[in-house]
Amino acid sequence: MILCAEEHAKTIDKAVFPGLQGGPLMHVIAGKAVAFNEALSPEFGEYSARVIENARAMAEELMARGVPVISGGTDTHLMLVDVGSRGLSGSKAEKLLDAVGITSNKNTIPGDTRSPAHASGIRLGTPAVTTRGFGPVESRMIAGSIADLLADPGDEALGGRIADQVRELMGQFPLSGLERSA
Repeated sequence: MILCAEEHAKTIDKAVFPGLQGGPLMHVIAGKAVAFNEALSPEFGEYSARVIENARAMAEELMARGVPVISGGTDTHLMLVDVGSRGLSGSKAEKLLDAVGITSNKNTIPGDTRSPAHASGIRLGTPAVTTRGFGPVESRMIAGSIADLLADPGDEALGGRIADQVRELMGQFPLSGLERSA
């Protein structure tokens, strides 16, 4: 959505349509309307605050365990972690974490000398775990597991234990509607 002064409207319309946007798709408009309405609710504000609280807890635990977080923490839902300082590429760290059930993605960091395909960082976020019901305690637990794995990436037994811990934690916080029946 672009808001502008009347005098700029035609110029913006020409820049956007038809090159970047097609006709008004009603299902897209409806989806945006629902999302905007939800964003206005007090519950969404509370959820957003929990997402940031969890991200801060995760970043603090990583840093306490010696894992560098770019900018020294976070004020948002995500953080950028320097894994190059541990001799890992972001690509390798992403694969290690994925193997134990922790989703991240490789990401370049400021001053990175590696290509974006390998990068020296990973990006971690907390909206998904917050949606599952995680709080700061669980976010710190996951951060501890990440720190342990990054400290000893070749220890397969450690990877197995962390994967078991992640599965157990996910079982305690199932996705709504996907709970297993007994």
